[in-house]
Amino acid sequence: MTDSPDEFAWIARLAPLTRGDPRALGLLDDAAVIPGRPGFDLVVSKDAMVEGVHFLPDERPDLVGRRLLRTNLSDLAAKAAEPFGYFLMTAWPSDRSWADRDAFIRGLAEDGEAFGVALLGGDTVRAAGPLTLSATVLGWCPAGTAVLRSGARAGDVAVVLGTIGDGWLGLRAARGEVADPDGRLAAHYRTPTPLLTLREGLRAFARAAADVSDGLVADLGHVARASALAVSLDLADLPLSTDAAAWCAAQPDQSAALLALATGGDDYAIVCAAHPADVTSLARIAAEYRVACARVGVFEVGEGVRVTLAGRAVRVAKPGWSH
Repeated sequence: MTDSPDEFAWIARLAPLTRGDPRALGLLDDAAVIPGRPGFDLVVSKDAMVEGVHFLPDERPDLVGRRLLRTNLSDLAAKAAEPFGYFLMTAWPSDRSWADRDAFIRGLAEDGEAFGVALLGGDTVRAAGPLTLSATVLGWCPAGTAVLRSGARAGDVAVVLGTIGDGWLGLRAARGEVADPDGRLAAHYRTPTPLLTLREGLRAFARAAADVSDGLVADLGHVARASALAVSLDLADLPLSTDAAAWCAAQPDQSAALLALATGGDDYAIVCAAHPADVTSLARIAAEYRVACARVGVFEVGEGVRVTLAGRAVRVAKPGWSH
């Protein structure tokens, strides 16, 4: 390495990511000041990423920045919140140069512009270990309208917005383990799209929701647990992309293949609970934004997740990703 980035030079380079937002105070202070917004709730979420765990060790830094922001924004999408800013923590290994950091900034800048979010502050340190990153994202919801995990009722339909399995396949495609001629699967893994455009539909028709990051079985279980209910899931109803359907059809054990897609994670779809009468309206809104919408199960009295295929119970050894 020919240069040695220091903390304050790094902060100065990050300053353009504020997009001129006065709440960031030019990154010259130890805090941001966010005025209250009458009639709205502030929604805050935070996720971290570690090199070699959440992204490939040789990943392009600009894609790492985009993935960091997008996966965090997915949490706000599931709450039906409109994002406006984020806080950033970076722990860069000593051997990473300005070129890597500048590429990371370019990725953040591209998606900060695309999703209308500004960097408001954060912290930066140097570390001996792998590149470690964290973002705290902030959004607004009209008061009382945030869609929580805890609102499902017995008899509600479990609905998936988006497709399932592309994240799991995308990681394998990025590793060269799965054919991906047009690169679509690997792109889905590297730069998933947070479904922020669906927030009005979620506020109107979803009683509970979560984004599908750990795996559909696991995240559906999170909603059921928070709502003190059980939920059934039929693997035959999974919304699959053309690529995922083709991969699945080529596998000798359909049950095992579908279960792998339903537990793999990194999809950043949204799973929600809706009254049966509202599913058609939810599907109509999803279709306006070219997002798949599928009924995959039912919330019931009880606890746990029951997974079936063609009427037969499917044993689930691991419902999804866990640290």
